[in-house]
Amino acid sequence: MSNKRKKIASSTLRFVLLALVAAVILTPFYWMITTSLKNETKVFQFPMQLFPSPIEWGNYAKVFSEQPQFLLHYWNSLYIAALVTLGTCAVAALAGYAFAKIPFKLRNVWFLVLLSGMMIPSEVTTIPSFLWFSKLSLVDTHFPLIVPPILGAGGIFGVFLLRQFFITLPNDLDEAAEIDGCSRWQILIKIMVPLASPVFATLSIFTFLNSWEDFLDPLIFISSSEKFTLPIAMKLFTDTAGTAWHLLMAASVMATLPLLLIFFMAQKKFIDGIATTGLK
Repeated sequence: MSNKRKKIASSTLRFVLLALVAAVILTPFYWMITTSLKNETKVFQFPMQLFPSPIEWGNYAKVFSEQPQFLLHYWNSLYIAALVTLGTCAVAALAGYAFAKIPFKLRNVWFLVLLSGMMIPSEVTTIPSFLWFSKLSLVDTHFPLIVPPILGAGGIFGVFLLRQFFITLPNDLDEAAEIDGCSRWQILIKIMVPLASPVFATLSIFTFLNSWEDFLDPLIFISSSEKFTLPIAMKLFTDTAGTAWHLLMAASVMATLPLLLIFFMAQKKFIDGIATTGLK
């Protein structure tokens, strides 16, 4: 009986601690959401309103009236982040499989050379990249925001993740598929990629998050307002809306929503990717 009580007490203590941690983490999100639904005069009301009354759904519409191009900037960030994520996963799958399963001369040496690219801070290459894209007449386009991240540190990190996962898969899978008449492409697409779905989920979340929140590159390469991304739009919104916190929080909720959706859709695979150490 004492052991049972100890287990109950231990479980209760863990639950309480996790609940406290969750409360600390979720409180800023709760304040952001509730503030976005309040009247401007009630944002800093004391005592604080825990539940907005009345609920001002019109705050979200006012965001677009305050900044008419907000929806366009939202779309720019969305499609850029989607392309970067898809491109990074594709490049990582191809290169990761090649480094893990296809024998060629100095394979490990080339892999170390590739990994060394992660040691170079992106800020160091900003000026050379700008000069190069300027000569190619690609400044003030979305090209510098899409291709360099795919082939840069983010793509290298993806290659590393996929290569490490593919190494854990037995070579018997490749050999059995080759005996059945599969080509390298068919082995990769029909066998390796489905097995690596947890790793792809993990890589997709990190890549989408980095691209969605990128502020420096759009600030440097983009000058036309219709081509701005959401981080730049949020900065412009703070300049125009000033201290209208209810509108700023409404814009922040809309900016956070895609990240939450991506995470919740890939949550199970993401957890599996973190926990994966070999074959199930």
